[in-house]
Amino acid sequence: MICIRKACFLMGAFLLLAEIAGAAGPAVAPPAPFGPIPSERQQKWHEMEFYGFLHFTVNTFTDKEWGYGDESPSVFHPSRLDAGQWARTAREAGMKGLILTAKHHDGFCLWPSRFTEHSVKNSAWLDGRGDVVRALAEACAREGLKMGLYLSPWDRNHRDYGRPEYIRYYRSQLQELLEQYGPLFEVWFDGANGGDGYYGGAREKRIIDRRTYYDWNTTWDLVRRLQPLACLFSDGGPDVRWVGNERGIAGDPCWATLNRAEFFPGEVADTKVLTRGQRPGTDWLPAECDVSIRPGWFYHASEDARVKTPQQLVDLYYQSVGRGASFLLNLPPDRRGLLHENDVRSLQGFQKIISATFTRNLASQARVKASGVRGRDRRFAAANLVDDRRDTYWSTDDRTTRPEVVLEFKHPVEFNVVRLREYLPLGQRVEEFALDAWQEGSWHEFARGTGIGNCRLWKGSKVVARRIRLRITRAPVCPAISEFSLFTEPADSPR
Repeated sequence: MICIRKACFLMGAFLLLAEIAGAAGPAVAPPAPFGPIPSERQQKWHEMEFYGFLHFTVNTFTDKEWGYGDESPSVFHPSRLDAGQWARTAREAGMKGLILTAKHHDGFCLWPSRFTEHSVKNSAWLDGRGDVVRALAEACAREGLKMGLYLSPWDRNHRDYGRPEYIRYYRSQLQELLEQYGPLFEVWFDGANGGDGYYGGAREKRIIDRRTYYDWNTTWDLVRRLQPLACLFSDGGPDVRWVGNERGIAGDPCWATLNRAEFFPGEVADTKVLTRGQRPGTDWLPAECDVSIRPGWFYHASEDARVKTPQQLVDLYYQSVGRGASFLLNLPPDRRGLLHENDVRSLQGFQKIISATFTRNLASQARVKASGVRGRDRRFAAANLVDDRRDTYWSTDDRTTRPEVVLEFKHPVEFNVVRLREYLPLGQRVEEFALDAWQEGSWHEFARGTGIGNCRLWKGSKVVARRIRLRITRAPVCPAISEFSLFTEPADSPR
């Protein structure tokens, strides 16, 4: 009798577990990654999205964009340099980090390098005891920002530029920066290499073979060893690519993949390819959109009235971050060593619009229904689209490549911004999508697009509806989407 009761109890427990498992759906493997996928450092970089550039050197005091290399270190003399103001302004604007031009083409170093006299140690600023790189590193740490550094490969000051000796000098300086200032999220290598320069008094034109002279792989190995989580930027990567213009605008679409073997740092035959990326592509190589808040990259008093407006910055945000790229906005310190009041004011207006738009996600109120869920497994449920997490996602069975998902509300909602994100560890999977609103008893398409990637923003006229639908209209594999959000940009935003 006891054995029978025990058997019945075990059978009942088994049936209960089976019922629970059936409700949740049988366990199923996650989708297989599709195409190239981002590395750990690239995933962390994708999460930043918006960060700043600081162009600051002797050019600030000579009123030039490119210094010739013969400038005396004594001209560098900011009266009130405050890296804390730079970092605080960046944080309040919503930036996640700052990249400083530690050395531009003029060769002047913003840190007291042991390998040259052409640096802040021979300037009048702080009697030669200053270190701009150190000041920024400490300010970023206080404000919770990440730091990156730019070290120009071209040096119009150094006597050995164009010879093998210069490469040893360059790597020695790079090693100083990599070892002395804490973690870096990005190391930036410019594409301007060779031409007229001072070159230690030679005052001549020097041309180098950009494909061979720098031996980039050895330099990149140095960064990998000393800063393993730092992304390497150049025209063609290897971690982050130039978007192909200095207007801050990504292509539409802007694929995160590229055939990297076709590109060399400082040598780009077709910038349109960089702007849009390549699909299919052999490498995960996302785009960075660089642009200055002013017409020039360095501060010029003549441009004080030509600072981009808050609305212009918002438009750039949608055309960069909103197309899956990053937004690198240059903020040039002035001769005081401060970000100018006009620049700060414009950034504050920009952040007011962005904050008012994206603080409240209307989709968090919705009931989410999907045409299918992968293996009926809760790990891939449609509810993951509105849980405000990037590490969860909605997916379908392998053969279901054109599914749809609906946000359903108790009452009509009004919005004019939609944000979509894919789950990047599984690659960029969606090629085309459409958005519909349920109005007057039927579905009405109000938007469609090509590619999603890290972030896809749509902004248009106000839509009012109780049901909003996302349709995947073209994909080679099942989707893996981590976010489907709705927002409203206030009509009274500053322009």
